[in-house]
Amino acid sequence: MKQEEVLKLFEETQALLNGHFELRSGLHSNQFFQCALVLQYPRIAGQLCEALVEKMKAELADMEVDTVIAPAMGGITIGHDVARALGVRFIFVEKEDNELKLRRFKIKEGERFVIAEDVVTRGGRVQETIDIVNENGGVVAAIGILVNRSGGKAEFEAPLVSLLEIEPVTYDPSDCPLCKEGLNLIHPGSK
Repeated sequence: MKQEEVLKLFEETQALLNGHFELRSGLHSNQFFQCALVLQYPRIAGQLCEALVEKMKAELADMEVDTVIAPAMGGITIGHDVARALGVRFIFVEKEDNELKLRRFKIKEGERFVIAEDVVTRGGRVQETIDIVNENGGVVAAIGILVNRSGGKAEFEAPLVSLLEIEPVTYDPSDCPLCKEGLNLIHPGSK
């Protein structure tokens, strides 16, 4: 699936929003990818995740994976569909006291993982998930993301594959022209 086709699906499902947004990273932006709006259509979500798996297999020919893991909330649907497409187990990490924890599942020593996520700007939640996998004796083989909006700035110890590479404009809150214009700040994502 080409980037233009992915972007078109986000636009058609109104999952690409325009306005004045505070991202989970704390940065402000004039665009926001509300992946929940594209994921509300299971066929489209499945199509995107299958395309992501195809791209991962093409770019990472020797990828061996036992399990897919995703950070809750945004990554759960994606992780589930990626695991289905790979034919492997799926687990997730979730917030407890405002940080991600492995609560419901166990990781076996040497178990190989793909981390699945919806959108990355700075990659904090992906890094937290990598740390959890490593702390529990697992190995991160790859990271699969629907939208990488980091502009290449989010780097990890494992290869990163995304369906859409885009770098929308972001602003430090202290120097945000949208704030200076008095535009209403929207907090559309999960915290």
